[in-house]
Amino acid sequence: MTKADLQHYLQTARDALLWKLDGLTEYDLRRPLTPTGTNLLGLVKHVALVEAGYFGETFGRPLADVLPGLEDDAEPNADMWATPSESRAVIVDFYRRVWQHSDTTIAALDLDAAGRVPWWPEERSSVTLHRILVHVIAETNRHAGHADIVRELIDGAAGLRADNDNMAPGDAAWWQSYRSHLQQVAEATRET
Repeated sequence: MTKADLQHYLQTARDALLWKLDGLTEYDLRRPLTPTGTNLLGLVKHVALVEAGYFGETFGRPLADVLPGLEDDAEPNADMWATPSESRAVIVDFYRRVWQHSDTTIAALDLDAAGRVPWWPEERSSVTLHRILVHVIAETNRHAGHADIVRELIDGAAGLRADNDNMAPGDAAWWQSYRSHLQQVAEATRET
C-alpha cells in the first residue's frame, strides 16, 4: 500500500467523523450519551489532539497552538469534551489545522522515516511513519464508529459517510420491524 493510499484512508475517516456533526446544535454536539460521557464534539477534539501528537511530536514536528486537553496537569478526560469557549467552529478549525500539519509531515517523510512516541512504553516507542499512519487510521475510524452510534442516539441519523451511507435500504417502518425482529431473537435466548 502506498503513502497516497494510506493518506486517502485517513482522510476518508476524518471526513466521516466531521460529517457526524452536520446539522446539530451546540447542545446536541456536547450531550454525554453514554455512561462514560461520550459526546460528538469531544470525540472530534480527542481525535484532533491525538493526531496532532502522532504526526507532530512523534516526528519532531510539534504543532503550535494546540488546544488544551492532553497536558500532564489536565483534568482526567479533558481531551474528551469541549469547554464552553470551545465551539464547534473552534474544534473543527483546529482539527482542519491538524490535518494540514499532519499532511505536511506525511508529504515530507518517507514511510520508513523513524519517529518516537514519547507517551508509549520505551520498548515500543520507536516507530515509523508507516506504523503511525496505520495507527491513526485505526484510531480515527474507531472514533468515527463511536460518533456514528452517538449520532444515531441523538436523531436517528446513521451511515458510513455522506456519499455512501452503507445501510440496508428501508424506511422508518422497515427499520422498526427489523429492530423488533432482533429484539424477538434476543428474547428467545434469555435464560429463565
